[in-house]
Amino acid sequence: MSGGLTTHVLDTARGRPASGLNIQLFRLEDTERTLLKSVTTNADGRTDAPLIARGELRAGVYELVFDVAAYFAASDLPLSQPAFLTRIPVRFGVAGTEAHYHVPLLVSPWAYSTYRGS
Repeated sequence: MSGGLTTHVLDTARGRPASGLNIQLFRLEDTERTLLKSVTTNADGRTDAPLIARGELRAGVYELVFDVAAYFAASDLPLSQPAFLTRIPVRFGVAGTEAHYHVPLLVSPWAYSTYRGS
């Protein structure tokens, strides 16, 4: 059976999951960029369901876009205007569709990091 795709977001500035953060998932093929899903993180900083369910993941290039400006604008943190980070795109390739892909984002208003998790 094929793998799936999940994500979660951690707010490193406040040391907690990033609840209520909007995420878009795109698939890229040649010059076409197709929106597959728009979701919002739950109280645990995760999505309620996988972005791509087990058995539906296909090889190719994908992009997650995290709307961090709107998320941090609703926080109690002092921020610059305009925000330093607005929308963070994470573009990645899926080669082995049997594996599970987990793409977390660790973010503050001024920095972020990501990796392929398990």
